[in-house]
Amino acid sequence: MSATQKTLPIIAVLLIIIVGAAAFYVGRSMAPAKVETTTETTTVTTTVTTTVTKTGPAPTETTTTTTTTTTTPAPQFTTEQIVIGVTDKVTDLDPAMAYDFFTWEILNNVMEGLVKYEPGTLNIVPALAKSWEVSEDGTVWTFHLRTDLKFADGTPCTAQDVVRSINRVMQINGDPAWLVTSFVDHVEAPDDYTVVFYLKQPTAFFLALLATPPYFPVHPAYNPTEVDSDQTAGGVGPYKIVSFTRDEEIVLEANPYYYGEMPRTKRIIVKFYRDATSLRIALETGEIDIAWRTLRPTDIEYFKGKAGFNVIEVPGTFIRYICFNTAMDPVSNKLVRQALAAAINRQEIIDVVLLGAGEPLYSMVPKGLWSHIDAFKDKYGDANLDLARQLLQQAGYSETNKLQITLWYTPTHYGDTEADIAQLLKEQWEATGMIEVTIQSAEWSTYVAQLREGQYMVYLLGWYPDYLDPDDYLTPFLHSEANSWSGTNYANPQVDQLLTQAQSITDQAQRAQIYEQVQQILAEDVPYIPIFQGKLYIVARSDVAGIVPSPTMLFFYSTLYKTG
Repeated sequence: MSATQKTLPIIAVLLIIIVGAAAFYVGRSMAPAKVETTTETTTVTTTVTTTVTKTGPAPTETTTTTTTTTTTPAPQFTTEQIVIGVTDKVTDLDPAMAYDFFTWEILNNVMEGLVKYEPGTLNIVPALAKSWEVSEDGTVWTFHLRTDLKFADGTPCTAQDVVRSINRVMQINGDPAWLVTSFVDHVEAPDDYTVVFYLKQPTAFFLALLATPPYFPVHPAYNPTEVDSDQTAGGVGPYKIVSFTRDEEIVLEANPYYYGEMPRTKRIIVKFYRDATSLRIALETGEIDIAWRTLRPTDIEYFKGKAGFNVIEVPGTFIRYICFNTAMDPVSNKLVRQALAAAINRQEIIDVVLLGAGEPLYSMVPKGLWSHIDAFKDKYGDANLDLARQLLQQAGYSETNKLQITLWYTPTHYGDTEADIAQLLKEQWEATGMIEVTIQSAEWSTYVAQLREGQYMVYLLGWYPDYLDPDDYLTPFLHSEANSWSGTNYANPQVDQLLTQAQSITDQAQRAQIYEQVQQILAEDVPYIPIFQGKLYIVARSDVAGIVPSPTMLFFYSTLYKTG
């Protein structure tokens, strides 16, 4: 028999096996999704026996060749789609410029850093890095990356991408760049899987900094030297961006190349709503599954008593405050700012506007966080109209020569209560008889751009932590090299020196003493007035599960799924 004739039966056997295996996997792909999320690896082993007859003295030999094929089918998702509604907006889908909490939430779902927070905790765990070491003097941090990292289109992610992205943040020098430039001297990639940070000084909370977006590696598609606000290439995270329509919706899908556990839900759609009323209606009618940031306090109470919905309180340290452009008259006068601080009635704001969903705050460092002191209460009291009038008189104002100020707010970013807060502040200040307040508003994107440029005199903002350390409630606001985002133009060399000193100290008691001193200076200079510490709520339809509230107040989508 010829060699060709011997081969034909073997080929036929192989074809039968391949066709059979293909049919098996087609059948599996059409099977319904399992209740629990699983990723299965099926190994198909085929044995083909070929008889080879050798001439000569050697006996006939039979060689058995075993071919093993390993196939990993597409992940099985618990849920196909969940829709989240917000009154927030995305600013810049670029970690080099994004510095608002909701955009950071999106970035945390489509990107990751070398380390991350374990869901629901403040524990920092390995992410893109599998391990790390720190030098004895605390200034050199060496991270060892996983070797299986890929961006959402399959492009490998290496140490060079981490370094490229961090250098990009430093070069663009946008609003959040201080989180890098204040601490990192330079960063290197000695090989594809090693990243080495050389810090300017020891930094006790450096791991927490690494968990923030400015340290996330971004896809090479990002513009290397300019802000890329609408870029959807993303990074290395559990989800990828498949579409983004500004101020309408952003659609995320599970990243097939993600190194970690696959999300429970394949697709997350985030819809942006004009106001809290629209958001509430969308939740009631089933247009969305989850309402998040921000329903009105009355809506929260309504859903607490309504069947078919769950209300989840999010623990955290969210603060609200008033900002002053210290370079703009008349609030360039410290006496004016102090008078405005003395006249505020925080409890009235909480009772009347928030319906109790908050507590008075007398420092930028929130209650419950070590080093907090009630600096503003100690200095001004609360609703202290007599002191406010005395300070205004010292500044040259009277009932016939009233202080004229303009108060700005943004109508939806912090929920629909903003107009009410602004109105109540106006009433409290005008109760002195020596102040007249004009109220103006702007939508979030315009609001952010104009306050950055120093166009506003007095304005309302809120703060969600970058990292849970007192430094994050003081340095971004008060250090002259970190607070350009705020529009306050505040600079105090003594405060700069104290904050820099505290960052390099590992002893918490020593750091606390410095932060208390800084809070006292803050109450004296008044570039900001803390108003209240708020509460956040997630309202979801009752078939939505996997909501894991985080002390960071970031909402991670990968654990979400439906039970129905």
